[in-house]
Amino acid sequence: MPLLPEQCRAARGLLNWTQERLAAAAGVSRSTIKDFECHRHALHQSTEDLLIEAFEQAGAQLLPDGREGPGVRLKRLPR
Repeated sequence: MPLLPEQCRAARGLLNWTQERLAAAAGVSRSTIKDFECHRHALHQSTEDLLIEAFEQAGAQLLPDGREGPGVRLKRLPR
Protein backbone atom coordinates (compact mmCIF):
# COMPACT_ATOMS: atom_id res chain seq x y z
CA MET A 1 0.00 0.00 0.00
CA PRO A 2 1.57 3.31 -1.00
CA LEU A 3 1.77 6.08 1.58
CA LEU A 4 -0.06 9.21 0.46
CA PRO A 5 1.03 12.73 1.46
CA GLU A 6 -2.36 13.27 3.10
CA GLN A 7 -1.95 10.10 5.16
CA CYS A 8 1.49 11.23 6.24
CA ARG A 9 0.14 14.56 7.50
CA ALA A 10 -2.83 12.84 9.17
CA ALA A 11 -0.64 10.27 10.92
CA ARG A 12 1.66 13.01 12.21
CA GLY A 13 -1.40 14.87 13.47
CA LEU A 14 -2.73 11.83 15.35
CA LEU A 15 0.65 11.28 16.94
CA ASN A 16 1.16 15.00 17.56
CA TRP A 17 4.47 14.77 15.69
CA THR A 18 6.24 17.54 13.84
CA GLN A 19 8.01 16.89 10.57
CA GLU A 20 11.24 17.00 12.57
CA ARG A 21 10.00 14.28 14.95
CA LEU A 22 8.99 12.01 12.07
CA ALA A 23 12.30 12.63 10.34
CA ALA A 24 14.19 11.62 13.48
CA ALA A 25 12.05 8.52 14.04
CA ALA A 26 12.44 7.38 10.42
CA GLY A 27 16.06 8.42 9.94
CA VAL A 28 15.37 10.72 6.98
CA SER A 29 15.69 14.47 6.45
CA ARG A 30 12.92 16.89 7.31
CA SER A 31 13.09 18.32 3.79
CA THR A 32 12.23 14.88 2.39
CA ILE A 33 9.06 14.82 4.47
CA LYS A 34 8.21 18.44 3.69
CA ASP A 35 8.64 17.93 -0.05
CA PHE A 36 6.59 14.73 0.01
CA GLU A 37 3.74 16.24 2.02
CA CYS A 38 3.62 19.25 -0.33
CA HIS A 39 3.49 16.98 -3.41
CA ARG A 40 6.90 18.21 -4.62
CA HIS A 41 8.22 14.69 -5.15
CA ALA A 42 7.42 11.04 -4.56
CA LEU A 43 9.31 8.92 -2.07
CA HIS A 44 11.78 6.19 -2.88
CA GLN A 45 10.37 2.83 -1.79
CA SER A 46 13.02 2.47 0.93
CA THR A 47 12.16 5.91 2.37
CA GLU A 48 8.45 5.13 2.27
CA ASP A 49 9.13 1.90 4.15
CA LEU A 50 11.03 3.83 6.84
CA LEU A 51 8.15 6.30 7.32
CA ILE A 52 5.55 3.54 7.49
CA GLU A 53 7.64 1.62 10.02
CA ALA A 54 8.07 4.74 12.19
CA PHE A 55 4.32 5.36 12.17
CA GLU A 56 3.50 1.74 12.97
CA GLN A 57 6.03 1.62 15.83
CA ALA A 58 4.38 4.73 17.32
CA GLY A 59 0.88 3.25 17.05
CA ALA A 60 -0.47 4.83 13.85
CA GLN A 61 -2.13 2.33 11.52
CA LEU A 62 -2.36 3.27 7.84
CA LEU A 63 -5.61 2.17 6.21
CA PRO A 64 -5.80 1.12 2.56
CA ASP A 65 -8.00 2.80 -0.02
CA GLY A 66 -11.41 1.25 0.53
CA ARG A 67 -15.00 2.34 0.28
CA GLU A 68 -14.28 5.34 2.50
CA GLY A 69 -10.89 6.11 0.93
CA PRO A 70 -7.43 5.75 2.47
CA GLY A 71 -6.90 6.81 6.05
CA VAL A 72 -5.07 6.43 9.31
CA ARG A 73 -6.06 5.58 12.88
CA LEU A 74 -4.42 4.99 16.23
CA LYS A 75 -3.95 1.38 17.26
CA ARG A 76 -4.62 0.27 20.77
CA LEU A 77 -1.20 -0.23 22.28
CA PRO A 78 -0.64 -2.77 25.06
CA ARG A 79 -0.55 -1.19 28.48
